[in-house]
Amino acid sequence: MSMDGVLRLYFGESNLPTPDYIKRAAQQAMADGYTFYTENAGLPSTRRAIARYYAAMQQVNLDPATEIVLTASGVQALHLAIRCTLDPGDEALVLTPAWPNGAANVALSNAKPIEIAMPLEGGRYRVDFEALEAAVTPRTRLLIYTSPSNPLGWVATVDEQRRLLEFARRHRLWLMADEVYERLYYLEEKPAPSILRLASREDAVIVIQSFSKAYCMTGWRLGWIVAPAEFAQRAARLNEFEVSCPAAFVQRAAETALAEGEEEIAKMVATLRANRDFCLDALRGMPGVTVPEPDGAFYLFPRIEGLTDSYGFCERLLRQTRVGLAPGVAFGNGGEGSVRICYASERTILEPAMERLGNFLRS
Repeated sequence: MSMDGVLRLYFGESNLPTPDYIKRAAQQAMADGYTFYTENAGLPSTRRAIARYYAAMQQVNLDPATEIVLTASGVQALHLAIRCTLDPGDEALVLTPAWPNGAANVALSNAKPIEIAMPLEGGRYRVDFEALEAAVTPRTRLLIYTSPSNPLGWVATVDEQRRLLEFARRHRLWLMADEVYERLYYLEEKPAPSILRLASREDAVIVIQSFSKAYCMTGWRLGWIVAPAEFAQRAARLNEFEVSCPAAFVQRAAETALAEGEEEIAKMVATLRANRDFCLDALRGMPGVTVPEPDGAFYLFPRIEGLTDSYGFCERLLRQTRVGLAPGVAFGNGGEGSVRICYASERTILEPAMERLGNFLRS
């Protein structure tokens, strides 16, 4: 962070600023007096806006009064939901490589994360259902997965979602889906399919979401949980003791983001797809590099032949070339031997970064 001239591809955020229409909505909300506490679950109007979003984008009908809880960021949604799910000594299965905050929040709850690596086969990562079955114990309470994935860019197919849901039903587990990157999806001109399309009201399914990625609102800190009514009520009560509620004017700005953001999202996805393809072409021309084509999010997770210390590799790359990547080992079981590249940057950053990385590998 203190080095000058670094091409920073290690952060998980776009270089794009928050769009002006969202900023103006926040300013107007403050002028209109949205500077006080809200309900622990968030403003009713914001929850209604999220329910409308799911009806339009996922063809899922939710009760905004009982099944949606607003949180101070996606990571706080994750923390809140895990705290409501696990007792000390419980176990949670976590599909990895994955953003490490899932397993970390399990450990913070004095529970035990069990990381289940997703193998790379035939140019695509897959869920190892055999390993999941073998890992279940009497203390297993929760299964966490991320789709679209950080760091893999993997997106669960409908069949994989169905099998995960059936697995959770059979073992009486909570199934938690981190769907923060659902709008950053390349296979269709619409969101990645949500697990909510398959789940019934009786299923123990929790969805974690955020405004950070699709709406370029990382610094605004606003996320949400979708869950069965009894669980959502419990999460809203716990919100009181963590943050009380998200900022009211941010919630109002988020309503505008949902209502007016489709054109901006479409432009962002087109830019990200072009960035992905550029970086894929560059990486596939480098020696010893294997990289699957991601279907979503804004990450590449190339595997480097013979690499056994991704942290040391990234440190040497940083010091010698001023290119900053994230070491694969940071993303848990199955991550060592790879690095994560965030391609949500301008070409003026990506092009020299790919050139320097290629030269470094060839040397």
